[in-house]
Amino acid sequence: MAIYLFSEHVSAAIKRELTEEAINSNANGAKHVDELFKTADSIYKGYVDDPRNTDNAWIETEATNMHDETGELTKDLKLEAGDDASHVKWYRLDRDHNLYASHEKTIQMVIEKHGAYEYWHDHPNSTKSTL
Repeated sequence: MAIYLFSEHVSAAIKRELTEEAINSNANGAKHVDELFKTADSIYKGYVDDPRNTDNAWIETEATNMHDETGELTKDLKLEAGDDASHVKWYRLDRDHNLYASHEKTIQMVIEKHGAYEYWHDHPNSTKSTL
């Protein structure tokens, strides 16, 4: 999760956070992050259902998808925990992951965008059976 200042553009915050977590381990990291950002596509921007929401305060998010179809841009980007992301890592997403709040809806938007139904078993186009 990227935390950003009100005056900072969201894409700049995302790039800064990814760079902080990925560049330390790879000399080509900055180049790979730049290439990855060329694929950036806004998936959702706005209110999200979250148990921390109240009548007077709520969570809003901007979800951005950066797609590496071949895995070449991300294969050498080793994520390292920083001061604000203590559990950062790459992992293959499947239905067994317990996602927080409305994150599942965001993932479903990315699945729709890429036609990756086989990874999400409860979608009508999925080839996996339900649990």
